[in-house]
Amino acid sequence: MARYRGPRLRICRRLGDLPGLSRKTSKKQAPPGEHTEKIRKPSEYAVRLEEKQKLRFNYGINEKQLLKYIKIAKKVQGSTGQVLLQLLEMRLDNTVFRLGMAPTIPAARQLISHGHIYVNHNAVSIGSYQCKPGDLITVKNQIKSQNLVTKYLSFPGLANIPSHLELNASKFMGKVNGIIEREWIALQLNELLVVEYYSRK
Repeated sequence: MARYRGPRLRICRRLGDLPGLSRKTSKKQAPPGEHTEKIRKPSEYAVRLEEKQKLRFNYGINEKQLLKYIKIAKKVQGSTGQVLLQLLEMRLDNTVFRLGMAPTIPAARQLISHGHIYVNHNAVSIGSYQCKPGDLITVKNQIKSQNLVTKYLSFPGLANIPSHLELNASKFMGKVNGIIEREWIALQLNELLVVEYYSRK
């Protein structure tokens, strides 16, 4: 996957607070670029594009993956935007991040790809793995893995664990109890604009 490896704070300055991408905050308030003083009112397309980019950078997915999630969400009954967010939130890398086992989603993806995370007692090395209600997420029973997660658990990326997740920090264990509700999604976003962006293409 062609992941974004550039400066993360630049993206946060342009798109606003992205809790999944970086914990740092910039001292600069203006958006990046040398022509920031000449900002005009953005077009409707620009507004939709910005919302779509927020999703992409926060969850660390590329255009092809996001399009795939949109197609799946359209086939499911209910609000397409809400289903899309639920699909992205139930990814394993995001679930590990929301449990507090990693400070950001890229850090969670690294933990997973290096084999530190088990799902239902089976090693899973794919960050995009879709978690289901009832899944048990555990840390590999090795001192190195547990020390790494202990360090992250003492400084979690987000203050609260969502209601659909349950964490037992002493046993390095998390459980998915259900599907996330809209109010627990940390990203400030209008998901309908993302759906509109793809429906007009």
